[in-house]
Amino acid sequence: MRRFVSVIALLLLPTAMSWGSEKEVVAIIGTGDMGDSLGPQFHALGHTVVYGSRDPQGEKAQGVAAQTGDGVQVFSQAEAAQKGDIVVLAVPWPAMETVAQNLGNLSDKIVIDVSFPHQQAEDGYYEPMLETSSAEMIQAWNPGAHVFKTFALQASYVIDDPEVVGGPVTIPIAGNDKAGKERIAQIIVAMGMDPVDAGPLRLSRELEAMQRLYGVPFFQRREAAWEFYFRRSYYWECIWQDDWSAPVVDADNLAQLPETQGPAKDCPGT
Repeated sequence: MRRFVSVIALLLLPTAMSWGSEKEVVAIIGTGDMGDSLGPQFHALGHTVVYGSRDPQGEKAQGVAAQTGDGVQVFSQAEAAQKGDIVVLAVPWPAMETVAQNLGNLSDKIVIDVSFPHQQAEDGYYEPMLETSSAEMIQAWNPGAHVFKTFALQASYVIDDPEVVGGPVTIPIAGNDKAGKERIAQIIVAMGMDPVDAGPLRLSRELEAMQRLYGVPFFQRREAAWEFYFRRSYYWECIWQDDWSAPVVDADNLAQLPETQGPAKDCPGT
């Protein structure tokens, strides 16, 4: 984990902090590989960061807090979650099942699930541990929360430094709350990455399937892996010859995300 805030983040900081309260509290539940990357990034953007740990006074948790910034505190997992306006669940399965059901009342909080609910199968590749998805189960356990699956398709070193892979990295967001998606998208842009609306929370199942694809080159012991990047395409209307009069799916909950790849292009030949 490295302390890093991108040039984009610095340029967009006023925009990123224009929504929500002036100083939102982000509770990072877990001080492992993803927690110790996301925490410093939220802190660099001006948020108050607290960590939740099974061992708040332990050397590891206290070390992560010290690396994040001056005055960053570590609490029990439940205490940290109660302090947070945004709660990031950065704990693995199967521990997630216990943790996510014992954080207290999370009503009206944004809850971000970054977990990998997978295990290695007999053939050496990942297989799912759940019939639905981690995010859907967390939502069922915490019905008053606004749960999102995001920050789940990239390595922690990309969170530390988005430029390390030499180009943009896409961060899909699946969830049922438009306002929450838009708030998360602003954070993603400020961190120097590219947000994409991945639809309702049930489509977190597809994101978790993509996580399993992410692991393929690692199990194959290839030197080169990959990071997901979705290029924009503006030619659907040209191909379909559609007048775009059909109803918009999920129109009432359609998040307006920052445009990071330039304006729409005209149809070829026009």
